[in-house]
Amino acid sequence: MKVLLLSVVLGLLYAGHSEAQLLLKPFSGEWKTHYIAASNKDKITEGGPFHAYVRHIEFHANDTVDLDFYVKSDGECVKKQVTGVRQRIFVYHVEYAGENEVTILHLSPDAIIGSIHNVDEEGKETDLVGVLGKRDQISDLVYQKFKKETEDKGIPEENIVNFSDNDDCPEE
Repeated sequence: MKVLLLSVVLGLLYAGHSEAQLLLKPFSGEWKTHYIAASNKDKITEGGPFHAYVRHIEFHANDTVDLDFYVKSDGECVKKQVTGVRQRIFVYHVEYAGENEVTILHLSPDAIIGSIHNVDEEGKETDLVGVLGKRDQISDLVYQKFKKETEDKGIPEENIVNFSDNDDCPEE
């Protein structure tokens, strides 16, 4: 696994933009939300636009990425899909609940840690950090990396929401 990750990182450093996107293709597939933290906790509580249960990520050669997920509204799971357009390596622009800059911070075969800088329709800014996993649980090391990223963004620990414990939205 470490060899695969090292190959991806080295390839990204030396590849052109489209080639770099192709190197992310192996990370396409089924993913699950484990934790999300936000500077504005209302964005990640039930009914908030980022109370999101990710199901699938697909990296495309045309410098886009598709994300399929559910949000909960009044206890109901509502399916959503967004497309991000790559701005630079590991950074995507996504239009959803305003304008978003999505950055992949850590990437491994089992986990993705990413951050989102959201500017909503009223101009309010929110920073979010989330961790996705391939399995029902993430490792302690991945969780510690996630917590470090939340601290680095100035997000208080009480603004971390565990999504694994209440995920009753349909599997894909």
